[in-house]
Formats: sequence, structure tokens, C-alpha cells
Amino acid sequence: MIDVYNEQVPRYRDALAESIRPLRVEDVVDLDPRRINWDSTLLAGAAKGRQQSFDATHVVRSLYRPFTKEWLYFDRAFNSGVYLMPSLFPTPRHENLVIGVSGIGSRIPFSALITGHIPEVQLLNNAQHFPRYFYEKASAETDIFAEPTAGQGDTYVRRDAITDWALDRFRTHYHDDTITKDAIFWYVYGLLHAPGYRKRFGDTLKKMLPRIPLVDDFWGFANGGERLGRLHLSYETIEPYPLPEESTHKLAPEDYQVVKMRFDKVNGVEDRSRIRYNEHLTLAGIPDRAHDYIVNGRSAIGWIMERYQLKTDPDSGIVNDPNSYSADPRYIVDLLKRVVQVSIKTMEIIEQLPECVMETTES
Repeated sequence: MIDVYNEQVPRYRDALAESIRPLRVEDVVDLDPRRINWDSTLLAGAAKGRQQSFDATHVVRSLYRPFTKEWLYFDRAFNSGVYLMPSLFPTPRHENLVIGVSGIGSRIPFSALITGHIPEVQLLNNAQHFPRYFYEKASAETDIFAEPTAGQGDTYVRRDAITDWALDRFRTHYHDDTITKDAIFWYVYGLLHAPGYRKRFGDTLKKMLPRIPLVDDFWGFANGGERLGRLHLSYETIEPYPLPEESTHKLAPEDYQVVKMRFDKVNGVEDRSRIRYNEHLTLAGIPDRAHDYIVNGRSAIGWIMERYQLKTDPDSGIVNDPNSYSADPRYIVDLLKRVVQVSIKTMEIIEQLPECVMETTES
């Protein structure tokens, strides 16, 4: 892609020099989507004559859709609308956590999801993300009170995204000096999942970003939120749910290749307790409550079934083959089992959250 882009920069420059009338860059460059997908950012860069080079440090993991990671080439020259994201994840070695929430005006019911990777804006519908930290370039002025980051001589300074004012507000309200900024972060995540909170503020959440009230039982929500957060962050490593595997024969590594997963049918009726993984393998015994964990309008299980299928983009011709995501032939099978486990445990934790009793609506 970068080579194709760099080919087009001088092509536009030369065409502009030879033309007696103004030329739009999009009228000159090669628009074949099989070679490059032009957007406003790339077109603007080409119009200004900017050449680009590949930087391996810009290749990072991102969370593209719920429980679906993809590799991302993270560079302002090639990514539109990065906004403040480089201050949240300036390099692959700078760790952070961000809570994503559904954007304003979303027609999909409100959702919240945490990640430790760069999130795509449609991870949740027009998502907005709120970090635990942000990073600034170090200087003689900024590094006086710097938090330690990745090591000696680091060029970034880590800042708390939760202000000292907020910490004091929580400690004063709850008369509890043991409250920390980490606890406030997890309190927010727990509260955003509380059924009482979503029911009470459901209409408001469609029109504006969430406001965080100070409710009864701070630690109930903080501890519950941390359990939820740690669970959602560990979806690739949690113990898989023990779904029985029904196969036609002893499976070889190639027999775990997936094309498109579907719910099994019994007498023509969809049976959501059974997923036909492929022609060789069916997973059975999926509990009903596993389907109750909904994020961004679809069950977590549904996201795995939708994203982990063989697809060819009609414009670019690029083949998205989930079977190439891991050298482990069982990766997708076990991932599906893990997400079933995450779904069940998520619903258990949500049901254990305290009642959302409002002491005050201040935030």
C-alpha cells in the first residue's frame, strides 16, 4: 500500500505541472481499490507531495470488534480520524486501559467494553473511549512530576486521566481515604454495566455520553467492575467452557479450518445450544444464559461467529482468512469456548452488582 501511495505522489505532481488548469488529486491517482483504498487523509497527503516510509514499530494489535483483534498499521498518514489516540497508545510498549462506550445517537442499545489495545471507532457504535492514563512527550517542564513509564530515558510522561479533583470528590463523598484512582476507574466500569443504571438513564444515554453518579456501595461497584474488566481483558486466556465436541472422526489439524459457523437446526428450527463449526465438528451444550451477554447489539458468541469466517472483500479482493490468525489449529474452537465462558461469568457478575441506589446525581 505504501509503495502504491508513493508511486502516485509524483504522478500527481507531474500532472499538475503539465496541466493548464487545476487538477484534483483524485482525478489523477490510481483509484483501483485492489491496490489501495484512498480516503481524505491519503488524498490530502498526496496533494501536498508527502512521501511515506514503512515503520515496523507502527504495526500494533487493535481491537476491531468485540473479542476480535486485528493487526493495525497505526500512522496518522494512513489512518483517518486518529484524534487523541496517539496520546493513549503512543508506542506498543506503553500500556493503557480504555473503557469504550456507545456513541451519541446510537440506535443500538448502550454498551461498554474495556480494552488494552487501540480500539476501532466502530468497536461499539460510534464509540467514545475513556482512558486510565494518557501520555505526553517528555520535556524539561513536563518530566518534573512524571510517572514512570516504559523505562529509563523514555520520551513519554504518563499522566492520570482521573484528576486529583475527582479523587478528592469520591473520598469526601464516601468518607473513605482508601479509595484510589484505579478503584474509581473500576467503579465506572461496574456502574456502566449495572442494569439499574442502564434502565434509569437509558433515554439519556442515547443523547449524550454517560454521566457518573455517586451511588450507594462504592466498593460493590468497584470490585464488581474490576472483576468484569479483568474477565473481558483475558478473553483469550481464560479457561474454555467445557462444550462437548461432536465430530465425525478423529480430527486432524486441517479439520479445524472454519468457513462460516452456524447454529445447528433440529427439525428445521434453529438450536442455539449447538454450533456447527464446520462439516467435521459441532459444539453442543451451550447454556441459554451465554446468549444473554449482549455487546453492541449482538451476543459475544454472535460476534465470534460473524467475525471468524472466511470472507473476500468485494472491492479490494482481499481475503480475510481467520484460519491464519494463529498457528494453533484449535485457536478458533477454543476461542469460541472461552467467549462462552466469558459470557456466562459476565452475566453472573452483573447479577451480583449492588442495586443502583442514587445518593446524588452529581458527577
